[in-house]
Amino acid sequence: MLKIRLMGTKNDIKWFSRILKRNKKVNVLQISEPYANKGTNRYYRMYAKVERTTQKVQ
Repeated sequence: MLKIRLMGTKNDIKWFSRILKRNKKVNVLQISEPYANKGTNRYYRMYAKVERTTQKVQ
């Protein structure tokens, strides 16, 4: 299992999390709510837990 921190604008994070969820080689276990970064109101961070899928992808 991997724990990944995504940082960027809310739109960028949502865009990339959709890519993660659609990837058949990765099983997304959990994605957190967005947290505001200190010192800025533009950038946020989210945390994702992912693991490899066990099924064979063609």
